[in-house]
Amino acid sequence: MVSGLGRCLAAAALLSFLLFLSSLWLPQGTVQGCEDSWRPCLSAYKSAKQVDHASIPEELRASDLIRECNGQKFQVSRLLLHLNSALGPASDVLLDPYLLCWEELIKFMEALGPLVGFFTHKVEEKIALIRQLSLEESTRHSVTASNSMMYGAQHEAPPPGHAYHSVHSMLEAELQRGVVSFDQQTPSGSRTLLRLHRSLLWLQLLLEKLGTEREGRSFGELCREAYLEVLAPHHPWLVQRAAELVFHAMPDRSVFLQLVCVRTQEEAEPVMRIVVAAIREIHQRTQRELEIRNMLDLP
Repeated sequence: MVSGLGRCLAAAALLSFLLFLSSLWLPQGTVQGCEDSWRPCLSAYKSAKQVDHASIPEELRASDLIRECNGQKFQVSRLLLHLNSALGPASDVLLDPYLLCWEELIKFMEALGPLVGFFTHKVEEKIALIRQLSLEESTRHSVTASNSMMYGAQHEAPPPGHAYHSVHSMLEAELQRGVVSFDQQTPSGSRTLLRLHRSLLWLQLLLEKLGTEREGRSFGELCREAYLEVLAPHHPWLVQRAAELVFHAMPDRSVFLQLVCVRTQEEAEPVMRIVVAAIREIHQRTQRELEIRNMLDLP
């Protein structure tokens, strides 16, 4: 009886600890979600214009190696489609497909287990914040329905010229409007993008390791190594300890192979090369836009 009670108390304490830490994970100012709801707005994406595949580097294009995997939410083929769709002109990154990349990556993380998925709601909040800012921009400028497209029931994709159309336009507009602070935390799209940008590098490094290391270290160990390299320097001690709990709860590699719809590590390697190359291109473009504006260390 005593040991059973002890296990219950330990489980309750761990859950309370994680609930507390969730408010610290990738800290961000609060914002009302769509339609004044507390829940983030997630939706499906349908492009208003066809992607110019000729403008996409050959190594980033989908191949026969990447296919739909029946019976699961995460689809690596869909992730690659959104990544390629986010490649804008003049080395820019289009925000709507960029956010859709994150929606697909959320499905990937949630499939790794409940402890991993526990933290993804912070990413959802960041997606919702940028979309909310975009919606407010559309309202201010009375964007007509003929020049926009609907996201689900309410979302409108910003047309070219809209401040939140791309990474470049958003960063530039927020700088000019003085909504970006270099001294304190603000709920700006620029600061929110920086947090997503750092997390994208973590996932890029993780997928690189999964695609190149055939034997030895576990999935959790690879996650931890990528985390320590990229995200840990930006997180307080308590969040780092919570991350350690997550890494210990990671599934084995067989779950990862199922998620990318392959049977062996050898089959996974070329798939990961394609996906990592696409993520790297998005990350490098965003990195340049943030770097030239000295935004890589926004509080």
